[in-house]
Amino acid sequence: MARLTGKTLFFTTSPRSPEKMVPEIRLLADEFTGKKWDKTTQTDFSRQLAASDYFEGGSLNNPDFSARDRINRAPKALGFVRLEQTIGITPAGQELINNHDIADVLLRQLLKFQLPSPYHTLVKGGTVYRIKPYLEMLRLISHFGSLRFDEIQLFGLQLVDYTDFDIIVSKIEDYRDRLLHFNKTSKTYILEEKRKIVKQIYAEEIARGATHTRESAEQSEKKFIDTKLSNLRDYTDALFRYLRATGLVVISFSGRSLSIAKDRQEEVDYILRNIEREPIHFATVDSYINYLGNADTPTLLNDDIAYLKRRIEILRPKKKVEINKKGDAKLLKKELSHLIETQRKNAIDTQISELKEFRNYDDVQNIFDLIQHDRQLYDAPLLLEWNTWRAMTMLDGGSIKASLKFDDYGQPMSTAPSNTADIIADYGSFGVAVEVTMTNRQRQFEAEGESVMRHTGKLVTETNKPHYCLLVAPTINPAVVAFFYALHRINISYYGGVSKAVPLSLPYFRKMLENARYSSYRPEPEKVREFFDKVHEAALNVGNEMEWLDKIHEMAINWSR
Repeated sequence: MARLTGKTLFFTTSPRSPEKMVPEIRLLADEFTGKKWDKTTQTDFSRQLAASDYFEGGSLNNPDFSARDRINRAPKALGFVRLEQTIGITPAGQELINNHDIADVLLRQLLKFQLPSPYHTLVKGGTVYRIKPYLEMLRLISHFGSLRFDEIQLFGLQLVDYTDFDIIVSKIEDYRDRLLHFNKTSKTYILEEKRKIVKQIYAEEIARGATHTRESAEQSEKKFIDTKLSNLRDYTDALFRYLRATGLVVISFSGRSLSIAKDRQEEVDYILRNIEREPIHFATVDSYINYLGNADTPTLLNDDIAYLKRRIEILRPKKKVEINKKGDAKLLKKELSHLIETQRKNAIDTQISELKEFRNYDDVQNIFDLIQHDRQLYDAPLLLEWNTWRAMTMLDGGSIKASLKFDDYGQPMSTAPSNTADIIADYGSFGVAVEVTMTNRQRQFEAEGESVMRHTGKLVTETNKPHYCLLVAPTINPAVVAFFYALHRINISYYGGVSKAVPLSLPYFRKMLENARYSSYRPEPEKVREFFDKVHEAALNVGNEMEWLDKIHEMAINWSR
C-alpha cells in the first residue's frame, strides 16, 4: 500500500497515455491470470512484452521493476486488474480490453478513484486527503470554462480536500487578476509564480532543511523546488491525457488549456450533480477492489436511452430513432459510436481538402515555427507529428495517412503506436514512410534509427512495392545521418533491401513546403520520387556522410524546380 506522504494531488503517470494499457492488460490476462504477481512472473511478463510488436521502449535492464511500473500503477490503481494473492482481470478490465472505444470505460474508473483508499493510506500528522481527484478536476474545469496547464499545476493540485474547492477557485481568480496587472511578459509571471507557490507549499520542509530528493544526491533549495515543479508538471500532464481520453474535454495546444467539449457539457453537469463527492470508507482491500472493478458503476448520462436517442438524432437529424427492443442502450451506444466515427472521418476529410488547396498553409508554418523555436506548446511531439502529416498532404498528390489517433472532432489526440510508421504516404507505384521526432542527440539514434528502417521494411513486405523513408526532426543527430548513409550502401532483406532513407531537419522540410506552395506548378508524385532517388545517388558518390547531408540540404531547397 502506498502511504500518502505528499502535500498535493497526484495522478498516475504510467502509462503516459491510457490507450497503452489495453494491449498490456490483455497480455496479462491471456498469459498470467491465476499466477502470483511475484518477481519471476513480473520478469516473464516484461520479456514477453518486449518481444511484442506494440512494445515501446529500449532494453529492460530491470524487467521486474518495469512490470511493476506498468501494471501496479494505472491498471491496478484504476481497478482494471487485481494482484492480491493471484493475478486477475476485473470486470472493468475485461470491458477495457474488449471495447473498441474505451472512453466510457475509462471515465467510470476515473470517477471512482479516491484518496484515501485501501491502496493509499493516510499518514498520521500528514496531509489529510479527502477527495475524488478526477471528479473535482472536472468540476474545476467546468466551473471556469477553461483552465490552463499552469493553473492546474499550481492550484488544482493543491485541492487535496474537496471541501476546499472554493478556496482553490479564489486562488485561481487572484492568480489571473495579478497576471492582468503584471508589467512583464506572461511567461515571466508564470515562472516567478511557480517558484513562489512551490516555496509556499513546502515552506515547512525548506525551513528545516529537508530538501533531499530521491532523484538527486544534491541537496539544495533550488534543486528541491525544481524537482517538485517537475513532479507537479508530470501529474498535470497525466491528468490532461487521461481526462482527454474520456472525450469529455478538449485541449488547446497553443493555449495549453483544458475545456469541456462543446457537445458534452450536459454529461459533465450530470456527473457533477449525481456523483457523491465524499470518498467512501472501505473496511477491506477486497471490498474496494470489488467497488473499483465494477464495470457498470457509476451510472453516466451516456447510459440513458433518451439521452442517447437525442445525441444520435443530432448527429443524424433526418432520421428518427425507434426504440422497441430490450437492451436498446447497448445498440444505441454502438450506433452513436458509428456516427461519431463518421463525424471524425468527415472532419479529417475536410482538413485534407483544405490542406490540398493550401488554405491552412500559414497555420502549418506557424505551428512549425512554434515547435522549432521551443515555444510553450502542450505536447510538442504530437503537434509535430500532426503538423508534418498536414504538410505532407499539402506537398503533393497521393494518399497521406497519419497513424496518430484523432479525437471526435478530427483534432490530434495521441501519437502513432510504436509498431507502425508515423505517416504513410501512398503514391500508387511507390510509397514513403515518414517518421517524426522531437528527440535529439544520441537519444534520437536510439529511439528512431533502427525502428525507422524496420517500419519501412514492413511496408515493403506488406505492399510489395518500393518504399522510401523520411525522418523529420527539429535537428538531426550526426549518428542518424551516419547510419542512414551507410544503409544506402547495404542490401538488407529485413529492411526491404537497400534502404533509401533521408534525414531532414525541420527548417529544410519547411523550405520544401514553401517551394511547393509558391511553385508555378503543383509538384507531382514523380517529383517526390525523383528527390529520393537523387538523394540515394548522392549517397553512393560522395566521400562521407556530412558531404551527403550537404547534398540533401541543397536538393531540399531546389526539389520542386
